[in-house]
Amino acid sequence: MRELFSIWHKTTARAVCCTLAIMSAALTWPAQAQTNEPFYKGKTINLIVPFTAGGLNDIAARLVARHMGAYIPGVPTIIVQNQPSAGGLALANRFANSIERDGLTIAIMGRALPQFAIMGDPNAKFDPLKLTWFGSLSSYENDAYFLLINSSSSIQNLDELSHSPKKLVLGANRTGSTNVTFALIAKDILGLNVEVVRGFPGAADISLAMQRNEVDGQTIDLSAVVSGQRELWEKGAFRPLIQFGRKTRLPQYKNVPTARELTHDPKTLALIEFAELPFFMAMPFAGPPDMPADRTHALQQAFMTMTRNQAFLDDAKKIGIEVSPIDGDAILALITQASHTPRDVLDQFQKLNGE
Repeated sequence: MRELFSIWHKTTARAVCCTLAIMSAALTWPAQAQTNEPFYKGKTINLIVPFTAGGLNDIAARLVARHMGAYIPGVPTIIVQNQPSAGGLALANRFANSIERDGLTIAIMGRALPQFAIMGDPNAKFDPLKLTWFGSLSSYENDAYFLLINSSSSIQNLDELSHSPKKLVLGANRTGSTNVTFALIAKDILGLNVEVVRGFPGAADISLAMQRNEVDGQTIDLSAVVSGQRELWEKGAFRPLIQFGRKTRLPQYKNVPTARELTHDPKTLALIEFAELPFFMAMPFAGPPDMPADRTHALQQAFMTMTRNQAFLDDAKKIGIEVSPIDGDAILALITQASHTPRDVLDQFQKLNGE
């Protein structure tokens, strides 16, 4: 009898402990909301955009500013501040070393910034694994980074480009920018007959040069073209030749090969995979390291809840933003995976970007 009582007592004790644990977990979020509501009520959150106004990152940040505040306890106002800063590198350094960590300053980060730190760039004075990542609006599920040319070009497809004596002239930004990197991958790694003309301020300027037939094309996000040049896109003014940032072809562009299909060399494939890292966290939002835990959780929760809201999704669709969100933990997993890239591949990638 004493044995039976002992077993019953232990079983009951475990059940009570489990019940209390479940109740505690259920009460955690409301408690955090109550803690944060007085802090955020009547406050303004500054959402910094380290790029010029009018580009895809600026459009995405303003979309988030319109919606995210409604899901933060205390419903603070979110305002956008454009602070162009070398692709966001200066901003990432400030976030790591000097910006107030009170949860009132956040940013849309340059998606390629973690690569600079992983490669050991002396100008990258931050650890991407220590930034407070809220999530990314896009994981590129329905997007691609196209090598895009004018439909008026005599080149109809990639096979023709490989055998044509004519060079395609691609407009590009500055050394280190994504569109220079992938134009050079097309030229120097995949061996395509292209010439890269750098120095354009941004994608909009290259698009204008394409319309004037000063250049034949550029490498650019599908979503950036759809949101920024919707009318020309719908008229069929452009033709994609390669899909970067994809493991598989987009269903609607099944005749356009991915870059990964164009090589059988393991080192070249590893370089392309490292180069494509930023696309899988294509529109990342973050705060400084070591923010208060309750505010970190509140902002992460608000970001992901916002991305599931129909009004937000309708607004994003209206302006051409592709939404396939991932959370902060998924971003950390991607950065961790990229940090294991072999050193010789990193050196090759760094040399490519340093040309």
